[in-house]
Amino acid sequence: MASNSKSETFLQRYGYDFLLGSIAAFYVLAVPYTKVEESFNVQAMHDILYHRLNLDNYDHLEFSGVVPRTFIGALLVSIIAAPFVLTASLLHLPKFYALLIARMALGCIILYTLRFFRRQIRNKFGHQVEAFFVILTAIQFHFLFYCTRPLPNILALGLVNLAYGYWFEGRFYAALNSLIFATTVFRCDMLLLLCSIGLQLLLVHKKISVWGALKHCTGMALFCIGLTILVDSIMWKRLSWPEFEVFWFNSVLNKSSEWGTHAFHWYFTSALPRSLLAAYPLSLFGLFVDRRVRSFTLPVLAFILLYSKLPHKELRFIISSVPIFNLSASIASNRIYNNKKKMIWNLLFLILLGLLLMSLGGTITTFMASSWNYPSGHALKELHGIGFHNDTDERWVHIDTFSAMNGISRFCESDFPWRYSKEEKISLQEFQQRNFTFVINEHPVINGFKCLFTEDGFSRVRLKFGFPPILLVKERKVYVHGNLENQDIVSKNWPGCP
Repeated sequence: MASNSKSETFLQRYGYDFLLGSIAAFYVLAVPYTKVEESFNVQAMHDILYHRLNLDNYDHLEFSGVVPRTFIGALLVSIIAAPFVLTASLLHLPKFYALLIARMALGCIILYTLRFFRRQIRNKFGHQVEAFFVILTAIQFHFLFYCTRPLPNILALGLVNLAYGYWFEGRFYAALNSLIFATTVFRCDMLLLLCSIGLQLLLVHKKISVWGALKHCTGMALFCIGLTILVDSIMWKRLSWPEFEVFWFNSVLNKSSEWGTHAFHWYFTSALPRSLLAAYPLSLFGLFVDRRVRSFTLPVLAFILLYSKLPHKELRFIISSVPIFNLSASIASNRIYNNKKKMIWNLLFLILLGLLLMSLGGTITTFMASSWNYPSGHALKELHGIGFHNDTDERWVHIDTFSAMNGISRFCESDFPWRYSKEEKISLQEFQQRNFTFVINEHPVINGFKCLFTEDGFSRVRLKFGFPPILLVKERKVYVHGNLENQDIVSKNWPGCP
């Protein structure tokens, strides 16, 4: 009986964390590879874990990217992951397992900060609202899929979750300080959210004063700026405040537009519907059924409106708004559930159930499409599995830019006899003169090489009659070539290229 009581207590305290954590861990295991947006922090975590103080071997000094990024997030995650990575090394597990460990460590950080926010939701709105908050978060794809991915937006999300929790708790200066840390260190665009919440607290609700803000927040701002300049100047080997350089590049020079632009309304007509699913219409309904939630939702809406002025848009840029919209949707769901025995509310309850099922279906579809978005990671894994581990000759693999952007990181590399090159600006004609054993490339034909096998990736969604009504279409994305001079290799029984 005592055992059953302890189990019930554990589930009451940590059941929601276990549910959300299990889904996030499933996404890590099912889709372990990373893309170009995550590349800086992924390579930084690899280098911190394996090269440690030997900065000359760090990847960012050779492939610096368009703008610098801070190492503070990668350092924090690496410190947490280090004991587990050391254990994996002692067990002689491949480096790939270190990537899984690092991503799960990041997921634990983000979900722990979300737990803090959830507790404030429970205190302010009750257990049922918290339950609906967890349900809506669990059946959404993007939040839990992204929470283990080392993007600057996700590192900032942890601090934003803390800020929301402090805001609900009435610790307004602590909330502002959390947003200041997020803005100065991880994502300069969090300045818009900081201003939206700060102005509401100052002008509308009069919860803070200008003097109080200066008194409580100036020190934090100076500390954060000093911290990032100190750490990142050492790591980049030059004086650097990364987020200021990002701000200058994106906002002042507006060069982020070179990576594509969207219409002003895109966040409201594409990003939010895809990330929130059922919670999108429910969050709008929540604004009408509970006046309290408006004061929390309106500053976040203002943040997205202000952000919409920037032409370059991506869903991950506004992922920090998801918890607040989920709160509003949870309040609406709770009101519908509590009144489901009344005639009109009963109809709304049936609509609610339909929306939740549609969200689950959308999440499954999006997950399947996303799992096919990392073709080069799967190609390199298949190449490693062919078996050259007893060779005495080095096997050089060249990874082109497309492949490096779509699944391959330093964590995917194996030990001798494998060696890797990401050298850029090599023409297809020049490969024949180089010493590469294998080439992982986006081109189907390379002179002097034989195409050994291909890897498909997600292409598009096609609607069709019948069940299921959605068909996910794949196409060849990555080609693995072998050097014709190595007949002992190319003569093996490879799958071939159609």
